[in-house]
Amino acid sequence: MSEKLGLMICGHGSRNKGAVKQFAQLAEGLKARFPDWPVEYGYLEFANPVIHDGLNRLREQGCTRVLAVPGMLFAAGHAKNDIPSVLNTYQAMHPEMTISYGRELAVDTRMVRAAAARIQEAIDAADSDVPLHETLLMVVGRGASDPDANSNVTKITRLLWEGFGFGWAETCYSGVTFPLVGPGLEHAAKLGYKRVIVFPYFLFTGVLVQRVYGTTDEVAQQHPDIEFLKASYLNDHPQVIDTMADRVQEILQGANLMNCQMCKYREQVLGFEADIGQAQESHHHHVEGLGAEAECKLCDEICTGACEKQVQANTQDHQHDHSHGHGHDHGHGHGHGHDHHHHDHGHSHGHGHDHDHGHHHHPYPHADHPHGPRSLKKENPGRGH
Repeated sequence: MSEKLGLMICGHGSRNKGAVKQFAQLAEGLKARFPDWPVEYGYLEFANPVIHDGLNRLREQGCTRVLAVPGMLFAAGHAKNDIPSVLNTYQAMHPEMTISYGRELAVDTRMVRAAAARIQEAIDAADSDVPLHETLLMVVGRGASDPDANSNVTKITRLLWEGFGFGWAETCYSGVTFPLVGPGLEHAAKLGYKRVIVFPYFLFTGVLVQRVYGTTDEVAQQHPDIEFLKASYLNDHPQVIDTMADRVQEILQGANLMNCQMCKYREQVLGFEADIGQAQESHHHHVEGLGAEAECKLCDEICTGACEKQVQANTQDHQHDHSHGHGHDHGHGHGHGHDHHHHDHGHSHGHGHDHDHGHHHHPYPHADHPHGPRSLKKENPGRGH
């Protein structure tokens, strides 16, 4: 019997309806690139369909091999651990279907072009004309407890800085690591540039993007002599879809190896030596399938940030903010010569899981850094992620 291919696009999921809708639009854009294959998508949590449901639909359509790609910018815990854990579990349940896992979007010239287009849109829409050499670019990454993923945001910043010829550029993060957006912009305001362009290097909308914009407005009020421009996030830019389509082709070509050269789970990365060799595990099974009951009711498709006060007031041990604002990164074992099981794990997905999130991953070593790394304001008693 001939092999029938199917494509599975794996996202994180969000409580925000706009973010979920935008991910679905990205999936539709990818469907157009592979018209001869069944194409499905699913989320780890907070939205339906979940990844398991998408895989079921591909199996029902007769797919014998599924090419699964993570809809993630960089490889931190979700791409390295959580998605592979879900896929491996499904693979064990359905050995008749082979699942091959691709790599993240990563640092790619097409992603840089997509980012540059969003920045140029903000420049073109500005009321004033400020020379590039008098402009500072602030690229805002998601933030993770994986220094390799964080450093990739900095590389994107440098490529944009040098590509445009801005006078200066800085990188900050929406949570988990440092510097957070507030301290980053306060630092940038001291450097003497007439304009600061704030660009959230995110795929989709949600409370984290709105938090970036809200913090930008707060800092701008304190510095009326500086023009602050807010660039849009990436969304379903054609170059993003091109990059993801290439990730699918890489699987077929056998070139879908994730870059593990600086992975804290297999190399002695400065400051993260204790993370080497940790066992892989996923924390998403207790929320997988949460759909309507997890959806934010405070705003419609456009996130207004109305949930921020509610989130800050929530001091429970296991605290998911509106767009999953914490950054869990768990140990994993690489064996990237494999097809799907190159992130092998040794736990059953159906075990009991307390809501205190008692995993074995090592605490983030800079939890008390003065410019971060907590996702929320300092009222939040940080958990060290």
